[in-house]
Amino acid sequence: MPANTTGSSPKKKKSRRLRLIVIAVVLLLVGGVGYGAYWSISTVRASFPETTGSLQLKGLSGPVQVKRDGYGIPQIYAGTSEDLFRAQGFVQAQDRFWEMDVRRHMTAGRLSEMFGSGQVETDAFLRTMGWHRVAKQEYDTKVSASTKKYLRAYSDGVNAYLKDHQGDALSVEYAALDFKNDGYKPEKWTPVDSLAWLKAMAWDLRGNMQDEVDRALASNRLGAKQIDELYPSYPYSRNKPIVQGGAVNEVTDEFDPKGTPAGSTSGTGGTGSVDGGATGAAQGLQTQLSSLSKTLDDVPALLGPNGTGIGSNSWVVSGKYTTTGKPLLANDPHLAPQLPSVWYQMGLHCKQVTSECPFDAAGFTFAGLPGVVIGHNQDISWGMTNLGADVSDLYLEKVTSDGYLYDGKQLPFTTREETIKVAGGASRRITVRTTNNGPIVSDRDDELADVGKSAPVGSGADDVAPDRGDGYAVALKWTALNPSNTMDSVFKLNTAKNFSDFRKAARDFAVPSQNLIYADTKGNIGYQAPGQVPVRSKGDGRYPAPGWDSRYKWSKYIPQSALPWELNPDRGYIVTANQAVIDKKNYPYLLTDDWGYGARSQRITDLIESKVKDGGKISTDDMQSLQMDNSSEIAKLLTPYLLKIEVKDDYVREAQKLLESWDYTQDSDSAAAAYFNAVWRNTLKLAFGDKLPKELRVKGECLRVRPADDSGPLEDLNGNARLVRECGKRDPDMAQPDGGDRWYEVVRKIIKDPKNDWWKTAGTRNKPGATNRDELLGQAMRAARSELTAKLGKDINSWSWGRLHRLTLKNQTLGTDGPGVVQWLLNRGPWNLSGGEAAVNATGWNAAGGYDVTWVPSMRMVVNLDNLDKSRWINLTGASGHAYNAHYTDQTEKWAKGELLPWAFNKSAVDKSTEDELALTP
Repeated sequence: MPANTTGSSPKKKKSRRLRLIVIAVVLLLVGGVGYGAYWSISTVRASFPETTGSLQLKGLSGPVQVKRDGYGIPQIYAGTSEDLFRAQGFVQAQDRFWEMDVRRHMTAGRLSEMFGSGQVETDAFLRTMGWHRVAKQEYDTKVSASTKKYLRAYSDGVNAYLKDHQGDALSVEYAALDFKNDGYKPEKWTPVDSLAWLKAMAWDLRGNMQDEVDRALASNRLGAKQIDELYPSYPYSRNKPIVQGGAVNEVTDEFDPKGTPAGSTSGTGGTGSVDGGATGAAQGLQTQLSSLSKTLDDVPALLGPNGTGIGSNSWVVSGKYTTTGKPLLANDPHLAPQLPSVWYQMGLHCKQVTSECPFDAAGFTFAGLPGVVIGHNQDISWGMTNLGADVSDLYLEKVTSDGYLYDGKQLPFTTREETIKVAGGASRRITVRTTNNGPIVSDRDDELADVGKSAPVGSGADDVAPDRGDGYAVALKWTALNPSNTMDSVFKLNTAKNFSDFRKAARDFAVPSQNLIYADTKGNIGYQAPGQVPVRSKGDGRYPAPGWDSRYKWSKYIPQSALPWELNPDRGYIVTANQAVIDKKNYPYLLTDDWGYGARSQRITDLIESKVKDGGKISTDDMQSLQMDNSSEIAKLLTPYLLKIEVKDDYVREAQKLLESWDYTQDSDSAAAAYFNAVWRNTLKLAFGDKLPKELRVKGECLRVRPADDSGPLEDLNGNARLVRECGKRDPDMAQPDGGDRWYEVVRKIIKDPKNDWWKTAGTRNKPGATNRDELLGQAMRAARSELTAKLGKDINSWSWGRLHRLTLKNQTLGTDGPGVVQWLLNRGPWNLSGGEAAVNATGWNAAGGYDVTWVPSMRMVVNLDNLDKSRWINLTGASGHAYNAHYTDQTEKWAKGELLPWAFNKSAVDKSTEDELALTP
């Protein structure tokens, strides 16, 4: 399919094109690819939902209206809360049940039941973490009675739809699944299935676990000083934190936004250095952590990559700086692109808002989850970005067949047996072993049988590691494995009327830890940091900790009262984009040392301040335009140095000239953006990538390097270089250096030092007169010219960033791993995109792996608190999960161009926008 570069076609033209596609698909299938006997036009259309007329829905106490606009987005009106959520379950099952079914199998570690033996290892890892077990504990012991009631009503609605729909009547993917798993029939939906999806989102936004693994793996080739240089401290003086003042009262342990810190602290639980016992154990764990890293990577392959680009933007501007006189709130969460989108737009309205039926909200939720996750009600609006708190630790465990060591004593494992059923094959039984630190995740990979064989004894006088014997295992401690009542928070946010209600709702939002921003129709703006964030007795969570030493346990959680918040700050706006929450020297608790580095947040801040300077006002259009800002911070830093380099090769000089008048904007049609990003990618590879261990480099990319454990001479007796061929092991979208704003900060710190060791190439790093900065940058410029010539052609006038930077939407599971023809049928794209890594328009790409888009603003919204009906929103794909439905990807082209759709909320506006209406009756 050619790249999509234009906006949506008119509706009639779109419908005609859809019919032609369906006809072409059927002809192709019947023509001999093997599926024609089973798939036909009726098969493709069998699962399209009924959106007009009247249907009976068992369990309703009264009639419910489902009103859909021209994009198929539903607004539901019901007389009771239970009827509202029963209808929500029914409607989401109409549009997205395949997605819901796959998600619940994933969170329960049961993908093998659908897709066969290829998912057994992933299932085993997910069973070991026990997401579904924790979700069941939450339902049984944590969530409120009202939340249980809403979850049950939602499940009843889903199951009412399942009762009358099976196989291809549910989704065309089930027709495809029949070829692999004949006779598969979905089970009934349960409240626990809904709760378990929150664990998947917590995994996607789990904080610094990958950094923790990567630092330990890097120690295979790099010293502690070098690793610290690759993980620099947050630039508080340049990139402002979210909360720019305040302190925790030492007596009450409550955060006061107007308070003054009593004294400078570095955060409880560590100084940022590596403790002796942890260092000795961690640095010898390359083999096992490499294997664990691969296992961890296999899970995000289902949800999307986890890296420095995963985060989000949100900001809110006070009415004193807006054209409306009331706040404007924007949000665009950054997640992996999925088809259908991870988000589902809808409105949930009680016909009369009362204490018994308090819901009147609209926004974005997840298919499979009742309520609205991000959006607004009639009084307030809220948005979310990933706070990034360090809520997980890897613990090294000294184990035997009988148990594990803890404070000099041998303790027994807690064990359970799990049976993994496999479609078309024999079941597999696994034993999950758990220590007091958490489940042993290293049991789930065959390569981890040799765990700890090379781990040295700790170097600290009081941090001596036990004899390695048969090695160390690796356990995972993570807040999401503790039952919580986060689901209560969702319903409380939906019905909050003011900032006090909002903060009370935030107290229940345990995982994933999010930055919550706020605005209300009375003109207030605010922020709250919620979540369960551990306090460590010793250590700082940067490296795997010694599990045998109780001094490294989590002593408590940061009190909810002590978490930072603010209301109506004097500056008149609040920006959250994964930067530091608060300056650590003014805050007594350690939230994390692995923040995003503030490139996006500071750009948003600068643009807001430039707009309101000298009395300027910000409009809804301005908020929308800001979301599409494509400016590159690293280009502003690096381009002046590139332009000073004397280039003798006319071929390369021609490309260099592209940068001379460039404004650092990464528009899809920009040749300069294409060339700069290629130079940046090659600079990273030469300066850093080629010096990293194979566990962090791209799979299949090979180098000749000195053996990691070789301290001998560089040459043998014959004068030949003593090098070995070493190939990378990471998936391209998870490899390093990924080019995120951590790497901006790394380069910023060395750019004025042309003789810094990082500028020396791998082949000359230990020789006199080694290559310096300008020589390396010149080499990167030559390599970029050659690379783009191969990819885009010799004529630089034909180059464009969008031709490199493409988004292809892939249907989950069958769209990534199914037969080629099924992938062709279910996937869409590519689209040529503007934006880039750590830009506000964060169409992320991994510089180690290539230029393809790996994460995106998964939705965008701008809420107008003066007139909610003038709010705007857009989804990455569309309301429908059915591949040939008109609403499968009908929002994508508008999304790619930065357009937003009108967002009707009040009943009169909803009625005016309604194109289809379905009556659900008892």
